[in-house]
Amino acid sequence: MNQDIPIARRDVITHRLGQGESVVAAALAAEFGVSEDAIRRDLRALAAEGKCRRVYGGALPVSGHTQPMFARIDKDRPRKEALARRAAASILPGETLFLDAGSTNLALTEFLPEDQELLVVTNSIDIASAVLRRPDLRLLMLGGMVDATVGGCVDTVAVQAATALRIDRCFLGTCGIDARFGATAVLHADAVFKRAVLDVTSHCVALAMNHKFTAKAPHRVCPVAEIELMVVEHDVPDDHIEPLQTACPAIVRADRPGA
Repeated sequence: MNQDIPIARRDVITHRLGQGESVVAAALAAEFGVSEDAIRRDLRALAAEGKCRRVYGGALPVSGHTQPMFARIDKDRPRKEALARRAAASILPGETLFLDAGSTNLALTEFLPEDQELLVVTNSIDIASAVLRRPDLRLLMLGGMVDATVGGCVDTVAVQAATALRIDRCFLGTCGIDARFGATAVLHADAVFKRAVLDVTSHCVALAMNHKFTAKAPHRVCPVAEIELMVVEHDVPDDHIEPLQTACPAIVRADRPGA
């Protein structure tokens, strides 16, 4: 099969990745009758769009957890806003808040109370940018090497900065939530960073989309009992949250999106 038009070729590759298939650069080059360099350019372009994860010799499909932050921002936005609106009601005047990197916590920036002398600490570039547009908020950005999947800094520099803080309320980002294993993360460095933040936090809040309760991530962040308030979607199935209720101090449902 000879395919000279890169856009058409990338559409075929994108479809295969969307079906959960991995792709090999050498095999694609032979199939399309082009050089491996051309295929590598295709894969770099698709990775930049969040459509694949580059590996040696080819690419792998992305899951919801391994998509880069920018690819997740607008997905299910009304549902994220409903969670954010409910979670923002827990904030008290004068608090130091930590907004963990994540698209749901990004939505929270629109609902932070006004004129309450809040200090927002974050490791997320997108969250920091959103907070900067709020002149009533103060911002402390934790630096370090940026991880594109996380959308923020989770390296040793960020961990060391976190240990020097005192956080009143942490809005924890999670990749999965399980009654037995608690809050989990896909990336080891992200889990280490989250644990460092929780060590200096008085109150932990988690905003949980429905899919978090069936997602599996390998790195444990904290037990459910350490999440003081868990805000869930209005239509989360009861069997997803019933196993958590004996451990989590408070689980509340958000309003229906748009209500």
